[in-house]
Amino acid sequence: MTITFIDARLPERIHALLAARFGGDRNLRDRGALESALDRARNKAAHGETDIAVLAASYLFGLTRNCPFTEGNRRTALVVAAAFLALNGCSLTASDAESYAFMMMLAAGEIDEDGAARFLRDFTIPP
Repeated sequence: MTITFIDARLPERIHALLAARFGGDRNLRDRGALESALDRARNKAAHGETDIAVLAASYLFGLTRNCPFTEGNRRTALVVAAAFLALNGCSLTASDAESYAFMMMLAAGEIDEDGAARFLRDFTIPP
């Protein structure tokens, strides 16, 4: 299976759209933090990782932890992970309530990257 990765500009576009819809600052706080978060999935794939949930979790975890934007990092991270899944023929099926609870636990450090991959695996319909 050929994996399609997130284009470097997409998270900034997603972040701007979410800020316009839900309010908040659209500013990028740290480009290096954004690039680092985006490189995680490619690096995992380069080292043999093929599990789409693990790769999506690397985007989700990296964007949540690195906080590249001045605000709205969690919602941007979730939408970027969902976009990555969609680009690869998968669908994220978690409800808004499930996604919210999950993201709050992830942000609080109660869920690690492996836990994020399990959540995504449990709530993803494969191609």
